[in-house]
Amino acid sequence: MSDEEPAPTAPGPEVPPSVRAQLLATEHWSLLASRSTTQGEVLTRISMFLCLVSAGLVSLALAGQATDFDEGFPGFALTVLSIILLVGVLTQVRVTNVSMEDLAYVLAMNRLRAAYVDLDPGVAAYLMASRFDDMRGAQTTYYFLGGRPRNLSQILGSSMVFIIAVNATLLGLLLAGSTLGLGLPLVISVAASVVGSLCFLVGSVAVGGSRYLGLWRRYTPLFPSPPADAPAAAPPE
Repeated sequence: MSDEEPAPTAPGPEVPPSVRAQLLATEHWSLLASRSTTQGEVLTRISMFLCLVSAGLVSLALAGQATDFDEGFPGFALTVLSIILLVGVLTQVRVTNVSMEDLAYVLAMNRLRAAYVDLDPGVAAYLMASRFDDMRGAQTTYYFLGGRPRNLSQILGSSMVFIIAVNATLLGLLLAGSTLGLGLPLVISVAASVVGSLCFLVGSVAVGGSRYLGLWRRYTPLFPSPPADAPAAAPPE
């Protein structure tokens, strides 16, 4: 057996810019399709959950009228609310996961825009979405009209906070019904309902926020944003 080292392989031919653009565009469309499918799936889950909430509340009203709210109604009501809350928590978990997946899609497409700019620096002035794959770049892509990209109104209006609010309300109803069923005073039932709902609301938002901030602590961008005082790209003449 010969001890000679194998000869180094010659570098492959240079890939034409047109081929690189086609490869990048294919990856871009793949990411767009995956993002659209994921968003459609989670919106369907949210719609199914809200339909279940409506059906559950209507069934409680009909059952209460049919049974005249006898001794069997509290058990039925607590069972229905427990099932709805379980489905709501599962929906909330999925919405939180999808929000992180959507962030991954945004970062991936930001990197592709950086590749587009490498191919043709002149297109940088026409990109409204960011080409930087860090936190500031992701925020710009989510809201590229300037100003504060992630203000309080956008957070409160998100699907995740909406589902958390619905689940907190369901938990409050469940706690109120449970404490009243145990014979506790109305004041204690109301207090338990309010405290439980607020704890669930704050805890869920804190968990979602910790996942978001934890990602940026572990993540290393390949194309970080320039300093805020750096000049913007000018359109070609």
